[in-house]
Amino acid sequence: MPSPTFEQPEEIRALFDRIAPHYDSLNQTLSLGLHQVWKRMAVRWSGASSGGYVLDLCCGTGDLALQLARRVGRRGHVVGLDFSPAMLAIARRRSRLFPGYSLEWVLGDALALPFPDSSFDAITMGYGLRNVTDIPQALREIRRVLKPGRRAAILDFHRPTGIPLCEQFQRWYLNTQVVAQAKTLGLGSEYAYIDPSLDRFPSGEEQRQMALQAGFASAKFYPLAWGMMGVLVIEKFRIVSINSINSTSPKGSDSPRL
Repeated sequence: MPSPTFEQPEEIRALFDRIAPHYDSLNQTLSLGLHQVWKRMAVRWSGASSGGYVLDLCCGTGDLALQLARRVGRRGHVVGLDFSPAMLAIARRRSRLFPGYSLEWVLGDALALPFPDSSFDAITMGYGLRNVTDIPQALREIRRVLKPGRRAAILDFHRPTGIPLCEQFQRWYLNTQVVAQAKTLGLGSEYAYIDPSLDRFPSGEEQRQMALQAGFASAKFYPLAWGMMGVLVIEKFRIVSINSINSTSPKGSDSPRL
C-alpha cells in the first residue's frame, strides 16, 4: 500500500491533532533519543539570550519553546505558535511546570503570522518547515517578524545525500520501527507519511538558497547525524544608519559622503 500524503492545510492540522497525545513518545523513538540534543543546538544557534523576546514556530507540544524559556530566563518572553489546537493544549499543560516564566501560546498559521514586523529577537522552528505547504512563504514570514540582525534556527529531519548506507538505514528504521510502533497506537498511516515527506523536502543547500531568495542576509546549513538531521541558520540584514557609517569611515579616506 502506498504511503499517504498530506498536502492540504486541513489534512496536516488533522494529522497533528490525532498524533498529539503520543507525539512526544514517538518523537523519542523517531530520533533515537537524540532530539533533545538537537533542540538544544537549535536554541543555541538561534542566538536567543537572557531577557529576549523569542518565537518558537510550529511549537507542537512545546519542547523547543520550553528550552527557549530556560535560555531567556524569567526576564524574557517566549511565544509558541502552532495551528494544531491539540498540540497547543499539551504545551499549555507542560508550561505549568515552569512557574515564573513568561510563556504565551498562540493558535496561528506559519504562512501568515499574527505578529508585527521586526518583533522577535530570535526564532526557532522544529520539524515544521517540512510540513508547511509553501516553504518560501514560511521563510518570508520568518524574515518579516525577525528583528534586523537577528537569527532563526530551523531544525528538521532530512534525507542523507551521498551516504547510501545512511539513507538505507533511515528508510529501514522509519518503515520497520517507527511505523510499527505507531501502528500499535492506531497511528500507522499518520507516521507512514514521514518517509515520502523526506523525499519531497528540499535539501540543505536548496533550503539555503531559498532563504537567500527570501531576503535573508546569510544562510548556513549544518547537517547532523550523518545528514539525517539538519539545522538551517538564517540571519536578517542589519539596519545600518548613515551616522554609524560616517562615524566609522576613516578620516581622509576616499569613502563617499552619504
